[in-house]
Amino acid sequence: MADLKNSNFALFFTRGLSLAEWERIGILEREIKPYIELARHFNKIYLFTYGGPKDKSYSGLLPGNIRIISKPEYMPALLYSFILPLIHKKCLKTVKIIKTNQMDGSWAAVLAKKLYGEKLVVRCGYEWLNYLEAAKSSYLKRKIAYCAEKFAYKNADRVIITSEDEKNFIIKRFGTAHNKIEVIPNYIDTNKFIPMGIKKEPRVIFVGRLEPVKNINNLIDAMTRLNNPLTLIGEGSLREELEKHALAKSVKVEFKGRVSQAKLPEELNKSEIFILPSLGEGNPKALLEAMACGLPCAGTDVKGINSIIKNGENGLLCGTDTASIHNALKTLLNDKGLGEKISANARKTIVEDFSFEKIIKKESNLYDQILGQRK
Repeated sequence: MADLKNSNFALFFTRGLSLAEWERIGILEREIKPYIELARHFNKIYLFTYGGPKDKSYSGLLPGNIRIISKPEYMPALLYSFILPLIHKKCLKTVKIIKTNQMDGSWAAVLAKKLYGEKLVVRCGYEWLNYLEAAKSSYLKRKIAYCAEKFAYKNADRVIITSEDEKNFIIKRFGTAHNKIEVIPNYIDTNKFIPMGIKKEPRVIFVGRLEPVKNINNLIDAMTRLNNPLTLIGEGSLREELEKHALAKSVKVEFKGRVSQAKLPEELNKSEIFILPSLGEGNPKALLEAMACGLPCAGTDVKGINSIIKNGENGLLCGTDTASIHNALKTLLNDKGLGEKISANARKTIVEDFSFEKIIKKESNLYDQILGQRK
């Protein structure tokens, strides 16, 4: 890693997000872990966040060569996203690689590249336009996403995306060169998300945003005629509607809200099976985490899920309709032999293909390759 040791790296946070917000929603440890590891390879790492002075208080969690650069306290996030490269000119001129955390706000990183000539890595935890189209979002939102992504992909030296399906979407919709896009899946901490051997409750569990694309109304309908309760972990705009729907259908649903990464492995291990009934996905962490815990998992046969689940081997695939979801749940609940087979294979899949060690090695090798091209 000789090229990296003499180089500085900058991460541009998603517009409006901060270390404090990551902590509030329970993902701070997971999100900073890759940069703690990368700090071993780079000279310095700069985190450009949208938090105020409070973000500086997280320095104690990080190695000494990671510096937090936060937004001025009273400046609007949108304005800051455009002038960030100018405010931090002195720092950014020392950086060799800049990376976006998500697409929203990526224009700040693109402007920095244009001003100072760094190598730009555009990372998408999920493909923004693809998600908005699956969610049937408004034309205005889709147009904004299209313009932001076109600008970012055109100027990126490399694009990191989490699945082959989304890579193909980018190639088709934006004409981005095949060899410019690297598929690096979301990582799972296989030392924390493990089968715990604790007593299970006869419940079905879902983890994710309570939004239309997750298809939870059909999931609640599918739970009718099953004796098992449903546990929903996550928040979203549909919570009140879903509570009313569950009541109308006489389905016992526990809404647990947000659960931190520290507590999530236990919640998963207490459950009998996991279900992800989405209409579309990128590279769903919730499914990967459930599989790492050895849960028998069911998911809809859609992009982002069917590339992970091999039907009947490490999970069950079903349609997005109520009847298909019901049948998949019923099969997993009743066929204990199949459940045990799926459980073992699910854990094996995550350890072999999605472990932190494997994913971070792919990413650091990519940065080494990018800097090697400068010679």
